[in-house]
Order: sequence, then structure tokens, then C-alpha cells
Amino acid sequence: MFDFQTKFKRQIEILGICLSEQAQRPIRTFDLAEFFGVEELTIKRDLSELRSYGIDIHSTKREGVCVHTEFSKQKLVDIILDYTSLNHNDYALDKSTSLLVEKLGTNALSILVALQLCIDKEEIAIIDYNKIGTMVEQRKEVEPLLIFQSDGSWRLLAVNDGKIKQYLIDKITRVRNTGKKFQKSNYDVADLFKYSWKSWLGQEKHEVKLWLSKTWAERIKPRMLVANQKITKLEDGAIIFECTVNSLNEIAGWIVSRGEGVKVLEPEELKETVINLAKGTLANYPDE
Repeated sequence: MFDFQTKFKRQIEILGICLSEQAQRPIRTFDLAEFFGVEELTIKRDLSELRSYGIDIHSTKREGVCVHTEFSKQKLVDIILDYTSLNHNDYALDKSTSLLVEKLGTNALSILVALQLCIDKEEIAIIDYNKIGTMVEQRKEVEPLLIFQSDGSWRLLAVNDGKIKQYLIDKITRVRNTGKKFQKSNYDVADLFKYSWKSWLGQEKHEVKLWLSKTWAERIKPRMLVANQKITKLEDGAIIFECTVNSLNEIAGWIVSRGEGVKVLEPEELKETVINLAKGTLANYPDE
């Protein structure tokens, strides 16, 4: 990462820490300097540059570093897009970020920063997670691996109780850093996503073979849907599409949504899943 990117990332993280309800106050400039491993003068310059961006952040002897006035939702969306683009160039989608801000407000930034800092420092985090409705799983200890965007939502990939899971970030209500270390190198994050169709759903591997009509072939051939895909062109313009996926249910939903022109050749289990999904959809229209 270039020096200006490192500086910009640190400045946004300073802002996220200061917005956090969990931060131990007062937050002093020398504490931030120690935390980020830079000189105190560097932190003061960071605060000055944040003010030049229109953020009312100041340091006083009594209150420490504080943000004194709220900024607009659009400003918050822009800041989060800047931050996520520094860490995840391919995933920073405006819709997902807007929805996150709508749900969490300023907590969106502080939670993202807290999680990303744990990822960068390879430190275990404790999260409160609103799993279903108003039921909150409190003090869930996780080893955060990656923040990523999928299916219109920002998600956290993390290890909990020895299992790799994903969490919707808009359902995380609180993040605390334990200071305890873990080895991120124990998990090959890139390999986990290698067989993902749309979102990471597990570590299963299913060999899939599909027939796609000429119409769908022309739409699919220019695209990389999964890393290991293989396309064989047939004489009539149709194609045989082969790949490995980690969820049959997920690709079955994609096949049904394509409609006519996509047919499962292998495996039989996927074919049955597609048929059942299609029957379930038709059952919504019994009199038509």
C-alpha cells in the first residue's frame, strides 16, 4: 500500500475509533500515536487533514479527540466507500454501503473500523450479533478473516468455535478487541472463495455440469462466474459449462432464475434440487 493510502486509511480509522461508543475516553493524541505506531505530530496532522475534509474533529485537554458535529448520511457513505476501497478494491459497492449506513448510522463506520483493525492486527474480537429478530448473541468470540460484499450486503468472514462462518455486518451491534492473537495464515481465505458461486457458504465441493442454450451461452462466455469454470462449445452454438461449487442450493436458485435454456446434466442431486425449486415456484400460481 502506498504511503498516501496508508495515511488515508489511518485517518479514517482514527475517525472510526472516535465515533465508537466502546472507545475508552478520553482518547488522547499520544494514545493514538502509540496505537498506530507513529509520532504524535503525525496524529495531529491527521486531525488537521480530517478537518480539511469537512469533519469537525478536534483534540482538547479535557475531552481528548472528539467529533463535535454529526455529518450527513451521504458523507458517511462516501467515507465508508473510501475505506472499504482501500481494503477491498473489488467489493466496495454503493448499494451495500448505503443499506449498512441506513441500518447502523455512524456505528457502521466504527464497527467496520474495529473489525478491520482486528483483521490487520490478527487479534480476536468479541461481537454482539443480532441473529434473528431481537435475539442478540452476546460476547461471541471470533477470529475475523475478511470483510467482503455479497448479495447486496457487507459480510464478515470469521472463525468461531473452530468453524469458518459469515456474519452480516448490519447485524453486528457491538465489537470489542480482546488483544488476544490468532494466526490468520492458518486459513487460506482465497481458497475459501475459489468455489463460491455468489457468496461463501461452506467448504463443500460439488462438481457441476450444465447445458446452456446458444442464447445463454452468448451471455455467459464473456464472464468469469467461478475461478475454475470450463466451457466447451457445441456445434449448434450451445455450450457445456463445468465448474466446482460449494453449495448446490445456491447454484440451483441461479439456474431456476434463468428459466428456459439452462439444464442440469450433473449431478443428479442438483437436478432434483432445481426441479423441486421450480415446482415450489409454480405452486404459487395454482389457478393459472
